[in-house]
Amino acid sequence: MRFKVAALQFTVIAVSLIFAAGVNARTINLVGFGDSLMAGYQLPPGDGFPEKLQAALKAKGLDIAIANAGVSGDTTTAGLARIDWSVPDGTDGVILELGANDALRGIPPEESEKNLDQMITRLKERGIAVLLVGIIAPPNMGGEYAARFNPIYRELSEKHRVPLYPFFLDGVALDAGLKLEDGMHPNARGVDVMVGKMETDVTNFVGTISSVKK
Repeated sequence: MRFKVAALQFTVIAVSLIFAAGVNARTINLVGFGDSLMAGYQLPPGDGFPEKLQAALKAKGLDIAIANAGVSGDTTTAGLARIDWSVPDGTDGVILELGANDALRGIPPEESEKNLDQMITRLKERGIAVLLVGIIAPPNMGGEYAARFNPIYRELSEKHRVPLYPFFLDGVALDAGLKLEDGMHPNARGVDVMVGKMETDVTNFVGTISSVKK
């Protein structure tokens, strides 16, 4: 009799735990916010970075949705102007990638840093986590410009205590076979490489969000 009572109690507890887990489980909503590198410039639908990253994370069992808020040609100034309405309420985290067009146009790095700083601040004020993604200035801009531009991402990461992925085009930038004919944007295989290299960092980022949202 005692055994039957104990077994019944165990069953009730187990069912309660399963039910609670189901109630607490929910989709983590991310936004990939950036320029043409994020938008999937000249790539077929579904081949952009946010879409392929979402598929890779879902394959690992993560309940996650990643919206693509990349706009080709965006500078940090343009990103700042749209950050509030391009990232909807209910967003848990933003993968923030901007600055490549600033560097190509020779915009003063101090201006880029100020714009990114304000974007991170606004997102954090809304309770939205940020994964900052770095860009490296192109060689033709010269060493002096690179020395001013390249460190801004690390400095912002430390200032705001947000995680940093140092270089979005890691593994792609120096491989012509992974880029479009323009020599700047990744092709579909290039995006696969980017996703593979960044997947662990994003998984860790999602883990921090999940622990906070419990």
